[in-house]
Amino acid sequence: MLKSRFIHYLSIFALVLSLTLSFNPVAADSNDADDHFTLNVMHMNDTHAHVDEYPKLITAINEYRDAHEDALLFHAGDVFSGTLYYTVHKGQADVDLMNLMGLDAMVFGNHEFDEGSKEEHHETLSEFVKAADFPLLGTNIDFSKDKFMTNLVSDDKFSKEADDGKVYDGIILEVDGEEIGVFGLTTEDTYDISSPNHVDFTNYIEAAKEAVDYFESQDINKIIAVNHIGYDTGAISDLTLAEEVDGIDIIVGGHSHTKLDEPVLVNTDSEPTVIVQADQYASHLGTLEVEFDENGVIVDHSGELIPTKELAEDKEAVNVLDKYKDEVEEMANERVCNEDESICAEAMKDLENPRLDTDETSVRAHETELGNLVTDAMLYGAKKKFPETVIAVQNGGGIRAPIDAGPITVGEVINVLPFGNDPVIVDLSGEEIKEMLERSVKSYPNEDGGFLHVSGMKYEFDSDEEPGERVHTIYVNIDGEWEELSSGEKYTVTTNGFTGEGGDDHEVFKRAFDEGRVSDIGEIDWEQLRDYMLEELEGEIDPEIEGRIVDKEKDEDDDDQEPGDDEDDIDNGSDNGDGNENDDGNDEGNDNGNDEDTDDGNDENGDTNEIDDNGSDIGDNDEDDKDKEEGKELPKTATNAYNYILVGALLILSSLGILIFRRFQT
Repeated sequence: MLKSRFIHYLSIFALVLSLTLSFNPVAADSNDADDHFTLNVMHMNDTHAHVDEYPKLITAINEYRDAHEDALLFHAGDVFSGTLYYTVHKGQADVDLMNLMGLDAMVFGNHEFDEGSKEEHHETLSEFVKAADFPLLGTNIDFSKDKFMTNLVSDDKFSKEADDGKVYDGIILEVDGEEIGVFGLTTEDTYDISSPNHVDFTNYIEAAKEAVDYFESQDINKIIAVNHIGYDTGAISDLTLAEEVDGIDIIVGGHSHTKLDEPVLVNTDSEPTVIVQADQYASHLGTLEVEFDENGVIVDHSGELIPTKELAEDKEAVNVLDKYKDEVEEMANERVCNEDESICAEAMKDLENPRLDTDETSVRAHETELGNLVTDAMLYGAKKKFPETVIAVQNGGGIRAPIDAGPITVGEVINVLPFGNDPVIVDLSGEEIKEMLERSVKSYPNEDGGFLHVSGMKYEFDSDEEPGERVHTIYVNIDGEWEELSSGEKYTVTTNGFTGEGGDDHEVFKRAFDEGRVSDIGEIDWEQLRDYMLEELEGEIDPEIEGRIVDKEKDEDDDDQEPGDDEDDIDNGSDNGDGNENDDGNDEGNDNGNDEDTDDGNDENGDTNEIDDNGSDIGDNDEDDKDKEEGKELPKTATNAYNYILVGALLILSSLGILIFRRFQT
């Protein structure tokens, strides 16, 4: 009897315990969730005067804000330079439309200082800031020596009530009763790739630590960095910042034109940091939702990029844009001339952009006159800033239109290189350059958007050989002398941003980029071509095919002439074009995660209207980058509750077993 009673009470205890363990943790987690805070963020970066895309971008902003009324909106820099809207209106068209967006803050990009090449002090930038209906961030910028900008810097370095058209080290925003600290960093490389003149930049890591310390001293534990330093660009990058500085919850990035389809989560072992970046040229609106716990630690997040290409245009934005169009159209039809019009560019003949469907040669398989012109311009432009540059390469898929004989217009130049790509430089070994050229001719004689036009070098290949073993003879022009490429030597190479990031399956550039060896030089491709025509060629545009790229098997008559014996001079030029190559079935490795096709990328104004996402899509060129883009998954906040439920279930089963045992015993 005693034993039976003991078993009876034991079974009751087991049932009570199981119910307690099974249900109380869930309730506790629910109570904890009540203390959580959800923040929504919209973001953009590197819009580069693609003002004609703003009406669609504004539609995306308004639609997202309708669903998330407290969402914040940030611009991560580089509004200036890239299209005729900037050339004509110097940022005023941009800011007029940006004022319709409801921006909470913008950080300065390196291109915001481009006018320093013409202005000793930044009057153009100051006019942009004064017109802005939002504050600007310059946490690591010292404007005190610039006579136009110094008066726009707020006396309050950090402010809870930031004024529009003023510059701050940081601002404090309030969302649903929670305070959010926001600061912004600009790359110190601006010294080398733009013209800051009297503007100074401090160490970005130290500036970030000071900002975080200030916010934490004000009991603010939700901190956002809006940066123009690049996602994974080596020593100065968002990834490095996240590793070096504790306390940053969200990094909204720019500068590297990175297309992060999903937020990247780092520091998962401590306090996580979420990094986002939204491609370029207003082609996407970035969105992010993060959940903070009661201690300001991110416990969940999600986000995506919203493509803007197919969206309807916001009517109010279209009306604002209309005010600026006429002058842009007028300039697109203007001749390419210097300021006093003493030199104007004229093509001495038609410069074709051939394709195999209509010609025996192709810009995507053979050396062309136009390809030589573009790469010469690339090399010329890069040498002005980086004299050590000796080679330029441009993927054929980025050369999009011919130039007719006669006077050359601004619109024609933009039509050739419609993507407004940022030129880059990288040091490559001779061995890497050979691998690069093997990739270039691997599809020959078929068309391939990754086929590279060259300047400052020439080479022979044998198309009868297997891909990867075709290139046999390579010469580089060093100070006017042709020298055979040395596999162990390093050579500074310039290309466009798309190719420099590994576009068109160029693994050499992909590796170099991932290792932080690729650097933006702060130029725009079509502007380099324009300047080369006027400054170096003095308006007479008459490029030739010079035997820079020779198929030995197809040119038996030239076999006894060594490439090194060819004394034809190859002009050293400047930079660029874009590797945008989504419209050809033969192009390999060129999707970069995008399905949008790009034709010439130009409207009737000669300005770039269609945005090809391949322009500079960092991290989208290879499946190996998926982990980097998607980041690591946060621990599920209900894991402990489910563990308790499991234990409770086991206890219920055991108690039922005891009851059954007791029934049979009695």
